[in-house]
Amino acid sequence: MPELLSDHTTLRLGGPAADFVEATTEKDLVAAVAEADAAGIPILVLGGGSNLVVSDAGFAGRVVHVATRGVRADADCPDDLGCLGAVTVVAAAGESWDGLVARAVESQWVGIEALSGIPGLVGATPIQNVGAYGQDVGQTIAQVRTWDRVDRTQRTFAAADCGFGYRTSRFKAEPDRYVVLEVTFLMRMGTLSAPLAYAELAARLGQPVEGRALLAEVRRAVLDLRSGKGMVLDPADHDTWSAGSFFTNPVVAPAALPDGAPAWPQPDGLVKTSAAWLIDRAGFTRGYTSGHVGLSTKHPLALTNRGSASTEELVDLARTVRDGVRRVHGIDLVPEPVLVGVSL
Repeated sequence: MPELLSDHTTLRLGGPAADFVEATTEKDLVAAVAEADAAGIPILVLGGGSNLVVSDAGFAGRVVHVATRGVRADADCPDDLGCLGAVTVVAAAGESWDGLVARAVESQWVGIEALSGIPGLVGATPIQNVGAYGQDVGQTIAQVRTWDRVDRTQRTFAAADCGFGYRTSRFKAEPDRYVVLEVTFLMRMGTLSAPLAYAELAARLGQPVEGRALLAEVRRAVLDLRSGKGMVLDPADHDTWSAGSFFTNPVVAPAALPDGAPAWPQPDGLVKTSAAWLIDRAGFTRGYTSGHVGLSTKHPLALTNRGSASTEELVDLARTVRDGVRRVHGIDLVPEPVLVGVSL
């Protein structure tokens, strides 16, 4: 029986893979990709499937499921009381991202605590420069080791060479070139979090913006906030049958900002605004439903499978929302998930 990609995506959507390879070692991962490239076979590198929209027809090539494991840490802690040292953490691409965050909090590694509850694997995080609640992985990544499919060799990129930006990187800009093998993080050690940069999180913790809180408290607060928005996976909750935030927050000229819209000034003079606000004010409120798909009842930015949906239905809903926002606000929304075999 062909492997159904709906069994490997958080949307629970996607047809069969023509060929499915589970790569549990780095050697197997590189070999599976290199062999397919040499034979001219299309490749889809699959992680946790949390940022993926796959067509109902599936994928007519080789799907390589990244299942490598391993985390090693090299800490420099000058004393046992109030350690102010640093730790270098190297994680295989197939490690659970939230598992790594949980370990970081327990081990008092500072800098990724606000990224709790994000589904998916470590290898995907530098591609999207995954971020939430005022943190992104680009702030703590030291280097990314990859397999370069064009030059057919391993290449390691220092953080400065990764092209990190808002939900983007050089790896996303060249999606068919690099396969992430492992990610190295450099984090401070301590009991208190990095400065709280997100007002909602700071308020939940009873701290001012740029204040700090205990790592474990930050993780609990973030998990609570994400759960309230349907952003923590729960098989029994259709609000979590999604790819997370389906659209990125637009960055626009100040003159293009609708009256009353949230605005976060950017260094280049543009402003970032809220895609969720734009969607809601365009008439697509929480719980908006069309057939077997709809917006989450908890957050308008999540497009969800309400059960027995098809990818075609989901993409139609995405087009409807995008076109409605463009009509009302004159702003184009950009999808965040990777689209395989479909387009908006």
